[in-house]
Amino acid sequence: MQNRFWRIARRPEGTDFSSALELVEAPLGPLAEGEIRIRNSHLSMDAGTRLWLTDREDGYQPPLPLGIPMTGLVLGEVTESRAAGFAPGDLVRAFGQWGEVSTVDAVMSGALKLDPTVPDRRAWFGPLGMNGWTALWGIERTGAAKPGERVLVSAAAGATGVLAVQIAGLLGCEAWGLAGGAAKCAFLTGELRIAGAINYKAGDVGAQLDAAGGFDVYFDNVGGGLLDQVLTRMNHYGRIAVCGLLADYTGGTRTTPREFDQVLMRRLRIEGFFSPDFMHEGPALTERLRRWHEAGDLVMPYDVTTGLENTLTAYARLFTGGNIGKVIVELEP
Repeated sequence: MQNRFWRIARRPEGTDFSSALELVEAPLGPLAEGEIRIRNSHLSMDAGTRLWLTDREDGYQPPLPLGIPMTGLVLGEVTESRAAGFAPGDLVRAFGQWGEVSTVDAVMSGALKLDPTVPDRRAWFGPLGMNGWTALWGIERTGAAKPGERVLVSAAAGATGVLAVQIAGLLGCEAWGLAGGAAKCAFLTGELRIAGAINYKAGDVGAQLDAAGGFDVYFDNVGGGLLDQVLTRMNHYGRIAVCGLLADYTGGTRTTPREFDQVLMRRLRIEGFFSPDFMHEGPALTERLRRWHEAGDLVMPYDVTTGLENTLTAYARLFTGGNIGKVIVELEP
């Protein structure tokens, strides 16, 4: 049996992914003990995987080697299993390959059996998946947001940000979002009904932040120059939960805050966090998120691209600001 998948041929420059990843075909080998084979139905596009494509050795995990299939979260049915607890027909989520089929070690890939009765299986990538886990953990635990506090989220119209602003509201906070463009800001205030949205593309972000007032928690997905703007608008004893550094991923830069002295002057706490830190909390997080989601209190718009051959177009949307909500590639049956 043949499998089509995206292989990492070289390190990408900026958002030129088509020169770095190649769509190839190769035969599937036999399963090893402990492995499962998944017929992928959906691929999750996540900005953090851009760091895996660099040659940086100081990230939270080593770079992906050249010549192997591109790795990311996948969703689909098990077609073959040599792993205890998994059987053909099971719906699973795992770190697999950007391809028609993923062959993974069930333990090392974090493979998880999912409830197939959830009406829209895409929710297992969004509200009920790692974006949901990250949003809830970052607001409640890392950001330590308390009812009545003011919470600001950057990339607030992205997959994690759009959940973070809603969760902040559900926890009794006043939620604000930073987003690029009038349409995204209108979605945040109109559809999600958050307290306010700041359009960083409209100019004078500082004046917009001043008009909004000070913030107790900043859920940061971006880093870069926006962090400097927010540092000088944080309330004393505020917390900054660093979830991502989108501004750094394609430009080869490093976030270096000019206003770092405000950490001392305002007695701020800054803490980074990654989903591997709280994987063991996944079931409990999912239970809470599912209650909100099924009640209609936690929604996710999906930006869907169809066809494996169009994966790189979908991936690039993460870095050009072309999406609202979760970017997903849906594979044709």
